[in-house]
Formats: sequence, C-alpha cells, structure tokens
Amino acid sequence: MKKLFYILFLLVLVPKSGFAQGSKIDQLLFSTLIESKAYIDKGKVADYIPELSKANKNLVGVALVDSLGNLHTKGDTKSKFTMQSISKVIALMLAVEERGEKYVFERMGYYGTDKPFNSFEALEYRHKPLNPMMNAGAIVTTALIKGKDDEAYKKILERVRYITKNEDININEAVYQSEKETGNRNRGMFYLLKNFGLFDAENEESLNNYFRQCSIEVNAEDLAKIGYFFAHNGTRFDGDKTFYNPEISKLIKSIMLTAGMYDYSGEYSSKIGIPSKSGVGGGIMASVPGKIGIGTFNPSLDEQGNSVPGLYIMEKLSKELNLSIF
Repeated sequence: MKKLFYILFLLVLVPKSGFAQGSKIDQLLFSTLIESKAYIDKGKVADYIPELSKANKNLVGVALVDSLGNLHTKGDTKSKFTMQSISKVIALMLAVEERGEKYVFERMGYYGTDKPFNSFEALEYRHKPLNPMMNAGAIVTTALIKGKDDEAYKKILERVRYITKNEDININEAVYQSEKETGNRNRGMFYLLKNFGLFDAENEESLNNYFRQCSIEVNAEDLAKIGYFFAHNGTRFDGDKTFYNPEISKLIKSIMLTAGMYDYSGEYSSKIGIPSKSGVGGGIMASVPGKIGIGTFNPSLDEQGNSVPGLYIMEKLSKELNLSIF
C-alpha cells in the first residue's frame, strides 16, 4: 500500500518531462531562446542556393523531446525549412539497412575532416569520400539505396514521416529546382564518384534524389523527434519500435559526433559533446544517447554552414543540463 501511495505521489508531483521539475526545462528553453537572438546578426543566410536566401533570419525555435517522449517547444518551432544535410543521416540509415555497414563503408571512410562539406579534397588520391556527412559521401550513400527513378527519395521521405509521425512532411519543390539548377559542384562530384566505380547509375536520377532529400521540409519539432529516435536506438517518441536497431543507431551517432557539424565538428564535440547534425537550411538535430532529442532552427549561418543562434542554444543546453557524453 505504501508503494502504491508513493507511485501516486510521483505521478502527481513529478512533471511528465523526463526531468525533475519539468517547468524549469521550459523556463531554460525560453531564456536560452531569448539569449540566442543576440547572435542572429553574427551570421548570414545561405545564398549559394537562391531559394535558401529567401529565409527569414529572425525566426528562432528550439524543441526538445524528453526521455519520456514528451515535446517541449519555445519560439518558431513550427516554421518550415529544408533538411539539407540533416537528411544525410536518414539516407545513411537506409543504405546500411539495405546493404550492410561493410558494403557502404568500403565506398567511403569513417573519418572526420577540417574541410568544407562540399570539398573535393581526398577524392583524387583516396578515390572515395572521407565520410557520409560530406556531400561526396552523401551522394554515394543515396545512390546505394535500392530502387529505380525516385524510389530512393521516396524511401527517405517515408522514413522521415514515420520517425516524426508527421504525414504532412513533403518536398519544397522550389528549393529542389533551385538545388538542381545550381548544383554543378555536386554534379561534378557525382560523375567523379561514378568514374571510381562506387555506384551504378545510368543517368543523374540518383543525384536528383540527393537534391530531393535535401529539399524535404521539416520544422524544429520534427528534428527533436529525429534526435530522440537515434538517442533511443530507433525507438520513436511514442514508443514504436518498428525500426529499433541499436547497431545502426550507434553508427549514426558516432558519425554525427565526428563529422556531423561540417569542419566545426571537432570543436563542437569538445565544447558541446552531443552527436548532432546541422544543415544549411538553418536546422540542428541533436541526439543525447539514452536521453533526449533536440531540434533548433535559425537560418543565420557561420562560415562552416552552422546556425549561429543554434550553436549558442546547443552549448547553453549542454552545459545547463549536463548533456555532454564526455
């Protein structure tokens, strides 16, 4: 009987946040969001893809899915933006599921790098990309997903919809066309990688699938749910375990830790210590193993392509909640 009363006491007095004093988490998110706005003018919106330059740099949002699967949000968490490089983790998951880790990583490395995400360096003498988070590696990864025409893209889209439990997620057609029209550097990589025999492709459709996956539109809440999914080894925020896979989740988190934040990854790991993936659309998706998922959004980027307010938010939350894995 005493045990029953204790359980009832916990249910009534402990918030359903996954943290003791859950309201303090919401207060922390709010104060961190306000502070992050001071960093908006320290970066600039991406303009190398014309459609991305139209983003509103004043939008800032932070979402957190706690260890119980509950969602906490502050700011512009429903504002949509394209996944860009964050989609690479979903493509990698699918490629490894279908081909196996050995097959995939015979065609790319596990290495971190101090080179930009769109660098050709190492391709000429290694004849394969350094890691799956650089554009060259991601182009290979997407090409390895089985299926004709746009089937690989559709698999990526459906997996994103599943993880987030959001069937409204779709492609931003204008961004896709803009990516395709201005993607000559990626196109050059595609043909170089094809020449090395890293994948079979009769035409540019697998490259178009890469452009499509980057153009999938999400919001900060969706990113937090993706972060939770990998934090809990493939368990969705509502407890669904359809794609539960500790080994692939561990692989994804390790790759994010070493290469997920472009050429800032090493410093990010030291300062913040959370497996994370950023995108030039302004999003950051973070996965704290066994604990929580975080999603941030603001399109004002630093020289590496990471959201400046987003980096502030991640550093503040990591310190205040002791989230670093180190």
